[in-house]
Amino acid sequence: MNASMPRQLVAIVGGSGAGKGWLVDRLRALLQGKAAHLQLDDFYRDRSDLPLAARAQLNFDVPQAIDWSFAEAALMACRNGQPTRVPCYDFATHSRIGTGVMWQAAPIVFVEGLWLLRRPELRRLFALKIFLDTPADLRRSRRLERDVEERGYSTPDISRRFTMEVAPMHDRYVEPQKKWADLVVRQPFQPEQLTELAEHLWTLLEESAPYPRWMHETFCAELTALLTEHEYHS
Repeated sequence: MNASMPRQLVAIVGGSGAGKGWLVDRLRALLQGKAAHLQLDDFYRDRSDLPLAARAQLNFDVPQAIDWSFAEAALMACRNGQPTRVPCYDFATHSRIGTGVMWQAAPIVFVEGLWLLRRPELRRLFALKIFLDTPADLRRSRRLERDVEERGYSTPDISRRFTMEVAPMHDRYVEPQKKWADLVVRQPFQPEQLTELAEHLWTLLEESAPYPRWMHETFCAELTALLTEHEYHS
């Protein structure tokens, strides 16, 4: 595929700890170089103008925390097959690092984030919109593990934020996006949902980076095996 040819964007939407990144990692492994990964989290607003203590008190679980004009411009360039600059966000300091990195899309781009389907102008950019529906207790345990290991947050602060901010903001801003999804995938995964997911992705592959038709059945079987044999339970 020519570098300037349009790309197929796939939205992976769900709450904090839903397993969006986990799902994208496995789908990229299956597609073997034909897919890339972009995160809405990279587009959090830079808060370096505030004292560090003040930054820590901000609610980062509302859509207003995202620099939407930057995100939309990057997604537009991405869909058009053009290189785009993606910011580097530091969750420990709630600020951006440097000027970001230049990023080039693959034929299929998985874009994951909390609020990708809220804005009509963004929804139109996606060839496929997936909502990952995960029970609250599982999302909570995953967020606790991630934020302690990857972001250096304390367990009491994570628990407080989940109860006071994450959970209510999920109900207000994240959950309603189901109505705009082409496919709702619930955990634990159900065979019929994985079959539907495989068919959607196969259609995109045929349009952007064609596989031989005889590989269709194998592709569907491999996707189902990959997501059920190693399902993210922790």
